[in-house]
Amino acid sequence: MSGTELGEMGPVDYLCVEFPEGSLNGTALPLLMDLVDRQIIRVLDILFVRKEHGGGVTAFEHKEIDVSGFGVFQGAASGMLGGDDFRDIAGVLEEGSAAVILVYENLWAAPLATTLRHNGAHLVAGGRIPVQALMAALDETEEAAEASLQGR
Repeated sequence: MSGTELGEMGPVDYLCVEFPEGSLNGTALPLLMDLVDRQIIRVLDILFVRKEHGGGVTAFEHKEIDVSGFGVFQGAASGMLGGDDFRDIAGVLEEGSAAVILVYENLWAAPLATTLRHNGAHLVAGGRIPVQALMAALDETEEAAEASLQGR
């Protein structure tokens, strides 16, 4: 990829989705494919791993699961995932589980990101708010509003 192409990319994110033992069945694959087909994201890396009983993490091929369609991502390997990632993953997965690690470009944000970079802007912070945290915050806000109304 040339420097020009890199300068026109959207933000790149990653996900590590854990599947309890025996639950990786591919039902979400059509939704992922839809995001790719509509050019909302571009998959840069996809890696399947399993945490063995005993703690080791090993990569495995999509062919090892009885799911068709993953072959479309054959060769999606940017080289961003490495040994440190395996150690980090080992620390968060439950024994016996499998995980899919996905590195993807947010194509929908590429024009904005490119314009901001051309204007000299720099991303200085970022993050993701888990849905569970958002729901907890909304519940707290709702409870506080109800308490305020009752205390009038």
